[in-house]
Amino acid sequence: MAKVGFIGLGIMGRPMAHNLLKAGAELMVNDTQPAAVEELVAAGAESGSYAEIGRCCDVVITILPSGPIVQQVLFGPGGVSEGLSEGKLVCDMSSVTPVESRLCAEKLAAQGVGFVDAPVSGGEPGAKAGTLAIMCGGKPEDFARMEPYFAAVGSSWLLIGPSGSGSVTKLANQIIVNLNITAVSEALVLAAKAGADPMKVYKAIRGGLAGSAVLDAKAPMMCARNFVPGGKISINHKDIKNVLATAHELDVPLPFTAQLFEMQQALKASGHFNDDHAGYVQYFEALAGVEVKSGETEE
Repeated sequence: MAKVGFIGLGIMGRPMAHNLLKAGAELMVNDTQPAAVEELVAAGAESGSYAEIGRCCDVVITILPSGPIVQQVLFGPGGVSEGLSEGKLVCDMSSVTPVESRLCAEKLAAQGVGFVDAPVSGGEPGAKAGTLAIMCGGKPEDFARMEPYFAAVGSSWLLIGPSGSGSVTKLANQIIVNLNITAVSEALVLAAKAGADPMKVYKAIRGGLAGSAVLDAKAPMMCARNFVPGGKISINHKDIKNVLATAHELDVPLPFTAQLFEMQQALKASGHFNDDHAGYVQYFEALAGVEVKSGETEE
């Protein structure tokens, strides 16, 4: 593996960086939280500024909260691009809009630097287990160079098309994931209001057509009142905002997704913005005047 720069050590990035170290990558890291950097340095990485990472590393991976932050880290004063030279490769694994991804690709191409947009799905559990699904946009040769690094953090990775295609795929993913969690929330609130134990309802339906990875991940959390974030509502709110902005540019009506965004807004206003998105259930609980909870545990 080439020397790798890794910028963004949050809920997803920290375990991904650890997995790269375990796979044998020589890592230089940066994050706005010193404790996160210290943790990775203790595990064998070294720290560096954005420009140092660009100068010292052949491959630079970013996973950051938003598109504007990605632009600032890469192209702002003291940014990664100041240290980059021809032949290097940047891979942005953040969840951003396809327009933002294509802008990165164009700016980096002018420096002779490759770019892959490669957002991920799988949440904190997938990041820790190294089983993320990685959806990619870019040139085939740049994608091929990234595959050893994808293998360290994910269980599947696919090149969908040119720059921006990975970001488009992540937007579609976020519609499906978030609306599934919303449906699970409505269903369990109905069950609880009717007097059924929601955990038993979940166990009864998980083997049928209603079964899904989302159901298995989120129903037990709802029933246990566990809203410790693996995927924050605030981050998903940003993603759904990107979904709607992209859809509006393309004249694609997304009525259910628009309702989802307003539900997220309501949870923000009621103080639940930093809860896990299993916390969507709290919106429906407030409407129905019932709480989803169970003495049952998952077997």
